[in-house]
Amino acid sequence: MRIAVVDGQGGGIGKALIENLREELGDDIEILALGTNALATSLMLKAGANEGATGENAIAVNAPKVDVIVGSVAIVAANSMLGELTPAMARAVAESPAKKVLIPLNRCGIYVVGVNSEPLPHHVRHAAAYIKGLIRGEG
Repeated sequence: MRIAVVDGQGGGIGKALIENLREELGDDIEILALGTNALATSLMLKAGANEGATGENAIAVNAPKVDVIVGSVAIVAANSMLGELTPAMARAVAESPAKKVLIPLNRCGIYVVGVNSEPLPHHVRHAAAYIKGLIRGEG
């Protein structure tokens, strides 16, 4: 199973996701860190990603090659993350055949109705647990 974690800006959400995925799934899965910038990619690699790549082309090339893509809801919104996430990046993620697991952060002008307003660490733990279920065939 290949999981891509997509993040930008400081990479904190991606770091938290990778740490939680490693805690839930150990080293049996391959995690690919895809950052919109080098800082985000570097932080995700330090958190335990197997490989990392940065930028629009890296996301466009790798999005269709993974089984799961995880990140904030901003990864499918063009020009989010203060403009770091380009329309081509958002399109690559949205059009990928991979299962998407999105953290519902309301910072990118998208409000997801019906989602409980919880602290980010709770959403990250829920995402990791959901992906664990996917791997076990529960989703």
